[in-house]
Amino acid sequence: MDLRLAGKVAVVTGASKGIGLAVTRALLGEGVSVVAAARNLTDDLSQLTTQGKVHPVQVDLGTPEGPARLIDEAVVAYGGLDILVNNVGALHPRTDGFLSLTDDDWLWALTINFLAAVRTTRAALPHLLERDSGTIVSTCSVNAVLPDPLVIDYSAAKAALLNFSKSLSKEVGPRGVRVNTVSPGPVSTQLWLGEDGVAATVARASGGESADVAKRAAAEGVTGRFTRPDEVADLIVLLASERAGNVTGSDFVIDGGLITTL
Repeated sequence: MDLRLAGKVAVVTGASKGIGLAVTRALLGEGVSVVAAARNLTDDLSQLTTQGKVHPVQVDLGTPEGPARLIDEAVVAYGGLDILVNNVGALHPRTDGFLSLTDDDWLWALTINFLAAVRTTRAALPHLLERDSGTIVSTCSVNAVLPDPLVIDYSAAKAALLNFSKSLSKEVGPRGVRVNTVSPGPVSTQLWLGEDGVAATVARASGGESADVAKRAAAEGVTGRFTRPDEVADLIVLLASERAGNVTGSDFVIDGGLITTL
């Protein structure tokens, strides 16, 4: 299927690994010029810059000025903007419970998982409105509607992102900009499976093995496996395209059947 994305310009945040890297690859494959934002540029992302129209930007989106600098650089590089993928995010499993969290912990989680998207969207929106057909897709999480004390701050931040995206879609939809979210369950990335990922952190706290923690998490979905980053990326890219031209204000869950209710 031709997604009719060739020649478009996209900004992808959190693009150095995991879902963001997969989205960058998928957009590049569709002929999109991608501004790939990351705090640290990985070898995988650097390799993509040699394969096509990928412009890497090293930026900390946890700072108030980072998002605006990113969008400014994107517009200078390519002359405008059609697509924004708010993908940057992070979490720390709170194995010691709610009372262990400080104000700084809460501010960190809200900044990286919510305010970074708000600030980047605020900087990007005037440029998207100029095109009369811009799209914003934000990576949310099933934890927005499945609050979990292990990730209590992350869950709250993603719930805020979900609410923000729905509200914004109502404001800018009549002006030609579509706003949607994608909510993955566990994905086979470093966030879950890395040395300091969820599985390893929970295993250290419980005295178990990280592989067993991951296996139990996968078994909670009806498919019995984690979602792959490329599967999330394919959904995001479809939503960014005109093939989903009348879809806005919607959240799309990709969790292997983890959520069992309507």
